[in-house]
Amino acid sequence: MFNPSQHDVRRFFCEAWRKQREGVVQEPMETLAAQWIEQHPEHHTELGDVNAALAATYSVDSGRANPFLHLSMHLTISEQCSIDQPCGIRQAVELLAARRGSLHDAHHEVMECLGEMVWASQRSGLPPDGHAYLECVRLRATR
Repeated sequence: MFNPSQHDVRRFFCEAWRKQREGVVQEPMETLAAQWIEQHPEHHTELGDVNAALAATYSVDSGRANPFLHLSMHLTISEQCSIDQPCGIRQAVELLAARRGSLHDAHHEVMECLGEMVWASQRSGLPPDGHAYLECVRLRATR
């Protein structure tokens, strides 16, 4: 299993953004990351300085959003949809995106469900509940 460090993740996103800005050939995952980065101009400055990105801290108390966590969640949801895992997530996200008129907005709602699933797993000590996650997304898609 691939288990990147916090710095690896930050370098990845900063490098994907650099390559996008400079028009350099990217790996497929970098291209996908850069597409999500483009939709988040509020993070462009942070992603443009790898040294500052590596040194940054994002505590709950600071009130600063963690762009690397946010973008990682976009990639996670994109990957889940591409392989339809958990089974049915692709259809649920597509329905939610159609209802909201925006894949980006749908992803932000799915992130809330994903975050709830991870939080519940950490709190209970049980594996993540993919069924509950999928049901959360489906409920949002049908309201």
